[in-house]
Amino acid sequence: MDPLLLLMGSFFFFIVIRVPVAFALALSSLAVVLQLGLPFMSIINQMFTGINSFPLLAVPFFLILGKLMNDGGITERLLRVSDAWVGHITGGLGHVNVLVSMLFAGLSGSSAADTAGIGGMLIPAMIKSGFDREFTVAITASSSVLGVIIPPSIMMVLYGAVGQVSVGALFLSGVVPGILIGFTQMLYTWRISKKKHYPSMPKVPFKEKIITTARAFPPLVIPLVILGGITAGLYTATEAAAVALLVGLFLVYAVYRDSPWENLLSIFSEGVVSYSLSIFAVACACVMGWLIAYLDAPSMIAGYMLSISTSYYGVYAMLVIFLLIIGTFLSPVASIIIFLPIIQGMGDAAGIHPLHLGIIVCLTLALGQITPPYGICLLIACQLGEISMPSAFLATIPILLLAIGVIVLGIIFPDLFLFLPKLLMPSAFL
Repeated sequence: MDPLLLLMGSFFFFIVIRVPVAFALALSSLAVVLQLGLPFMSIINQMFTGINSFPLLAVPFFLILGKLMNDGGITERLLRVSDAWVGHITGGLGHVNVLVSMLFAGLSGSSAADTAGIGGMLIPAMIKSGFDREFTVAITASSSVLGVIIPPSIMMVLYGAVGQVSVGALFLSGVVPGILIGFTQMLYTWRISKKKHYPSMPKVPFKEKIITTARAFPPLVIPLVILGGITAGLYTATEAAAVALLVGLFLVYAVYRDSPWENLLSIFSEGVVSYSLSIFAVACACVMGWLIAYLDAPSMIAGYMLSISTSYYGVYAMLVIFLLIIGTFLSPVASIIIFLPIIQGMGDAAGIHPLHLGIIVCLTLALGQITPPYGICLLIACQLGEISMPSAFLATIPILLLAIGVIVLGIIFPDLFLFLPKLLMPSAFL
């Protein structure tokens, strides 16, 4: 059997029978290594080489920071701020859902943490106040995607580490699309709320808005600490993650004091476990990525796609469709590591700047978190809302199409996404 066919065929077979992605990557890669008679140690070497990256050290800091925000009452403060400013608009809790996800995204870098933390509080509240379960789950899962778009983003850290692209510049390029996607979700919430007569919350006096915002302002400084330090050249993205965690610890245990010190050990242990699972998947994906390159698949696939079109828009159209398809089966982490050589090869052929390519890839793969069968954010939200994934996905489709529209807008007007990194980190374009 052709080794490449064995590699991809066995991998998707394992996925279909619900073998965990990390083990599916490892087993399919092992089968090809045995077939080709390659040294078994090459697997270990590639696993180590793949995770031996300084930027990847930022991931556990962001994971722990997200758990700290949930446990330390920061999420509840962000909810109160969001309620104060947008709760009175028609469909108030829906707008609160989106806005708090945008704020939380600047702290956690993880969509799954956003869905579990915010969804656990807002989904029951929205259903109780009269929102349909389908819409409630759809807007919760969709807004959670902003967790890996608005910086800091664990996915962008990974892309930068593997693709040799500035992580700081990727962070900056995610600000505008994140805000645009959040705005379109709020606009859709307003429209559907008008149509279905969803309720709004009582209007909060302006003085109360200022007081509520002031109480929750310190955590909102964390994204500024991350982006400001990186753009000023004070520290790298990894060091920024460590600094952000220290600031988070200070806020939770010295300023707010809502979480007992005894919980700190469990927060760190949960963060370490989460990181170990994700980094094992990264290591296994690196083995498959190495085998794909060894079998010369990137040049074959890129050559085939480029035979169809080599134009800027033609390449981007094929890439977006390709990424939307693989995003339904694979996590963004696995997709980036396995297919990045193909993606960057096509980008180079079309003359696309690596940073612009990176943000478009990250945006498109982020949508895979709300598309079945992978759809981790949609899955978590469905469990919280106690509905089936197919019915929730139908309600998610309009929101998904709006996000794709933002991506298309960024492809047509690249500077829309790139003007911030061009302004603050011009060295990324040299």
